[in-house]
Amino acid sequence: MKKLLNTLYITTPDVYLSLDGENIVAQKGQEVIGRVPLHNLEAVVTFGYTGASPALMGKCAEMNIPLSFLSANGQFWAKVTGKSYGNIILRREQYRIADKEEQSVLIARNFIIGKIYNEKNVIQRAIRDYPMRVDAEHLKKVSNQLQIIIESVYQSDNIDSIRGYEGEAASIYFSVFNQLILQQKEEFIFDGRNRRPPTDRVNAMLSFAYTLLTGMCTSALETVGLDPYAGFMHNDRPGRVSLALDLVEELRAPFADRFVLSIINKKMITGENFIVKENGAILMDDECRKTFLSAWQSKKMDKLTHPYLQEKVEWGMIPYVQAMLLARYIRGDIDEYPVFFWK
Repeated sequence: MKKLLNTLYITTPDVYLSLDGENIVAQKGQEVIGRVPLHNLEAVVTFGYTGASPALMGKCAEMNIPLSFLSANGQFWAKVTGKSYGNIILRREQYRIADKEEQSVLIARNFIIGKIYNEKNVIQRAIRDYPMRVDAEHLKKVSNQLQIIIESVYQSDNIDSIRGYEGEAASIYFSVFNQLILQQKEEFIFDGRNRRPPTDRVNAMLSFAYTLLTGMCTSALETVGLDPYAGFMHNDRPGRVSLALDLVEELRAPFADRFVLSIINKKMITGENFIVKENGAILMDDECRKTFLSAWQSKKMDKLTHPYLQEKVEWGMIPYVQAMLLARYIRGDIDEYPVFFWK
């Protein structure tokens, strides 16, 4: 269990939550593993199947502490809230911002600055870690190009120009992505981003990773009370989780892209783990998906220091922290949305 910004996260799936006086008690089997005073909390989020006692749910509702239930994989299930508690004020403000470009651009700009910054750092990490195995000089030039685009995004005052810079940066970043594949280079060749359907093994895994990450961001936004369908950069479209896609942007490179590179370079997946369809689409087979998902769950448990909170946080918690910070910005609790800068 982890407390961040007055929100308590229970990440172990087999923990049962109960009430003891004014305290929330986390119990694994017969062992009590944590006890936190409820008056110190603004929200509780639990990942897993064991659940919570009716007494605790009632107390949380009485104290207006939303209690969110998610699957062990992070899929949002339900939220228990009190009758006087609601997200209407937060969501109305979200919709107001989404309807005004001059306000939306302040958030969209940070999302994309974070995305390009993190793409640049993926490249710089490769230069640092594998200077003899990559074209370091070329990668340095690409890194410098991305820095120039970041500075241009800082000056952007409309969504269309931000989208344009984002597309330009993505094209430059993916132009050298193949260099970051250090093992199994004959089986895993990347010649640019493609999808719907993916036509190579790398794109098949990138698309799968982005889908998983989008699900995490959607659940994270639901838990803090934001509408995942009302975005600031991605256009509204029926069935499209536009705000979740906005939030995904800053996390693509450090979370999803590096994960795909890792499982290729560590030879956790081979070229034989894919199916080629008649239309040229390449899909992951069942064994590949199982290996991928198992490694993904392990990745989510790895820890890093969050650049804004300066606390140790599991990778799987990052979307939830960012969603919480975004909600705080929209409510006016902080002056700017603190984008996730991976270092």
